[in-house]
Amino acid sequence: MLFGRPHLLGLEGLSAEEITFLLDTAESFKEVSEREIKKVPTLRGRTVINLFFESSTRTRTSFEIAAKRLSADTVNLSAQASSASKGETLTDTARNLAAMRPDAIVVRHPSAGAAHLLARHVPCPIINGGDGAHEHPTQALLDLLTIRERKGTISGLTVAIVGDLLHSRVARSNLFGLRTMGAKVRFVGPPTLVPRDFAELGAELVYDLHEGVHDADVIMMLRIQRERMNGRYFASLDEYSRLFCLSADAVARARRDVIILHPGPMNRGVEISSTVADGPYSVIMDQVTNGVAVRMAVLYVLVGRRKDAGAEERAEHAEHEEGEDHPGASDRAAERTGGGHAAPATPNPPGLAARGRELS
Repeated sequence: MLFGRPHLLGLEGLSAEEITFLLDTAESFKEVSEREIKKVPTLRGRTVINLFFESSTRTRTSFEIAAKRLSADTVNLSAQASSASKGETLTDTARNLAAMRPDAIVVRHPSAGAAHLLARHVPCPIINGGDGAHEHPTQALLDLLTIRERKGTISGLTVAIVGDLLHSRVARSNLFGLRTMGAKVRFVGPPTLVPRDFAELGAELVYDLHEGVHDADVIMMLRIQRERMNGRYFASLDEYSRLFCLSADAVARARRDVIILHPGPMNRGVEISSTVADGPYSVIMDQVTNGVAVRMAVLYVLVGRRKDAGAEERAEHAEHEEGEDHPGASDRAAERTGGGHAAPATPNPPGLAARGRELS
């Protein structure tokens, strides 16, 4: 198995092999969504909790559909419906949920590092559904899958990510994932929303839209996250739109086969024109479709494969218990052959007995 991590907290630190494994697994699950009966029994009897402390349409719905298509039971909790509204800490909320023995918790929280905190206190897999301005790994994975489907590869591409980079967890996860997969990444926006620190992470910083999208293979637009802004980063939305809204004229400066992505929700006329959003270069709806497949893959790898690994370990242990090294095995073999002497035992494969002793 090429992904042995117990949680998915971010793309930072994942290898190209791990990311490719997740993308390949997601690609294999896309077929399920095209069936008349869109369900497989992979996670039957398993429970997935969606713990969302921020508003969400696509991510929470996508995780819920993904879990149900794998036959898992789902429980959706919001901040208003949880004891957090009564003053309970995030850790205590998670511990109480963990005591009910879920098989995975998907968490979205306005504070960076929330998913990492839960992973230290909860025994089941934690999936980061977005933590503050830190990371949003499944969004980046579905973006990578969409790019790979349309371009055939990610390595060697130039990807321009345009907009509110300062507050974007999507941009950070995509930066880590794209660079790991061999792409060149440009961050494009006004200087107030494109901090110089991003250059240390490997992004090329550009402060002009037309220059930033020039010869780009992929353009990813980001919305202005006014809910996270505690100051004035530009004079007005009208000025921002005039300088950084992706129009047909700006798209014409990119490569002829450019594709346009947006993680949503879109603010039409602010960061992207309707002509571009609904035009022939847009793959925004493909991203939404791929989101279900990616989240099915993540749940399968973290929950389903975990179950399979446990079953294999128990089977190996049981096989050893029946092996020749176990006390009484010779007597039982003799009884089966009806004689006073044991039938010759089939030798164990090399190393099996040693592994059995370690497990026992």
